Amino acid sequence: MEQNILTKVWVVDKNVEEQKSCAHLVDAAKLVESGELVAFPTETVYGLGANALSDEAVEKIFVAKGRPSDNPLIVHIGEKSQLDTVATDIPVKARQLMEAFWPGPLTMFLPKKAGIASKVTAGLSTVGVRMPDHPVALELIKQAHVPIAAPSANRSGRPSPTTAQHVLEDLAGRISGIVDGGSTGVGVESTTIDMTVEPPMIHRPGGITVEQIERVIGEVAIDPAFLTEEKEQPISPGMKYKHYAPKGDLWLVSGQEDKVRAKMLELLTEAKEQGLTTGVMVPREHLKHWDNHALVDVTLQCGSLASLEEVAQDLYTDLRRFDEEQIQFILAETYPREGLGLAVMNRLEKAASHRMIKA
Repeated sequence: MEQNILTKVWVVDKNVEEQKSCAHLVDAAKLVESGELVAFPTETVYGLGANALSDEAVEKIFVAKGRPSDNPLIVHIGEKSQLDTVATDIPVKARQLMEAFWPGPLTMFLPKKAGIASKVTAGLSTVGVRMPDHPVALELIKQAHVPIAAPSANRSGRPSPTTAQHVLEDLAGRISGIVDGGSTGVGVESTTIDMTVEPPMIHRPGGITVEQIERVIGEVAIDPAFLTEEKEQPISPGMKYKHYAPKGDLWLVSGQEDKVRAKMLELLTEAKEQGLTTGVMVPREHLKHWDNHALVDVTLQCGSLASLEEVAQDLYTDLRRFDEEQIQFILAETYPREGLGLAVMNRLEKAASHRMIKA
């Protein structure tokens, strides 16, 4: 794929009424419909969209991102009636989850319809599908008149983009356009759940928590694979390969607060002795211990222990900030594995290649 594509950027307001006749969205939708790649905002992160019914268009996603071909994509629809073009044999529990959480950050794996591009599903018999909760995304999909396959709009392995600027940093010259709809909200990707098994199995924690899902459909299973580094045949994005990673070496430190701080000081001292630039990422409650610390070049706050939603919103921006500051050695504190914290820790562990130090 040539690397000198002119990447257009359209700034689009979130006002739905204006979007229905918005010339920028019309232009972007025509590009998608014609087989080109367009990045767009969702409530989770920015997605890199292609016509999900065209293998040729979908192949461009893998080339632009440098994404392995066995890593399946998620298909986005603009209205529930569009599901019939994507999947078949929809289970009752899946429809219950749609009523509860669509539009929203929940991806369900369902038996795929024949017309879906084979490259979307990486040869699997199931397809991941969701309806994003973002007016710009929904209107773009409706205007394109096709379901849109869209992984996160970043180079493969990099932290996911939560602003249009992040997309430009990774993909300028590699894609046809970016719809700039401002910063995203949730900050981490959708929860993915396989509805073709019983009980349904969560493969990637995300913006909808396990507890929320179980309140609607009862017991669900959790795939132990997202606690490990590898999976032979990933059914869901984010399961097999290194993801979300900054360029510097990221290590997670867990344990009691005082012991964590002592261990981080020890590790930072060693890093400085080796001549490395250093960074720490901590919740707001612990920021006072690290601000302007002699051993730390960059200190970043990642949300609050009292609000895991804030942590999710800050996570990818912080990881990218370390790259901007050329930080070589990064230490991050861990967060409770409950509610949205399960998704946060999944992303942190992937970003750190499962390098965890227990203090």
